[in-house]
Amino acid sequence: MPNIGPMIAASSRIGLANAQRMLKDVTPEQFARFAKCGDTVIESNHPAFVFGHLSLYASEVIKALGGDASAYQPSDEFVKVFSKSAKCVDDPEGNIYPPMDEILNAFNTGYEAALAALETADDAVLLEANPNEAMRERLPTSGAMLNFYVGGHITLHVGQISAWRRAFGLGPA
Repeated sequence: MPNIGPMIAASSRIGLANAQRMLKDVTPEQFARFAKCGDTVIESNHPAFVFGHLSLYASEVIKALGGDASAYQPSDEFVKVFSKSAKCVDDPEGNIYPPMDEILNAFNTGYEAALAALETADDAVLLEANPNEAMRERLPTSGAMLNFYVGGHITLHVGQISAWRRAFGLGPA
């Protein structure tokens, strides 16, 4: 019976619930917009970018655990606008980013599958050396890397949405 994956998944569910809470009162028209304070535009990651960016990592979790991630592979469009090297931009016309429901569907279905894979993952797989050499010094095992992907990475970006909400005038969620 696996032990490590279920622990990682349980913690991640808190971050994912917080992410969903951040959507309270956010409309599709606001989803990909920068906030403003008076005449000053605040160039900070908006929810479209955050949820889209995070959606790219669910398939990585599934693949790292030896699963078939083909149903959760991000489209070329998602990779182009949401990769770690992409710049978040204001989208007042709604023609840069995919629609809110498409982004949230990719995020939600991907992480449901990723957490299901974690919950059944053999502990031995999570204890293997991190195959990502660039991250191995900081995250030495596959489990450490996957814990970051479904934990710290999500929480970091959800904090950006929390700040965006306040700047946008939506208040705390």
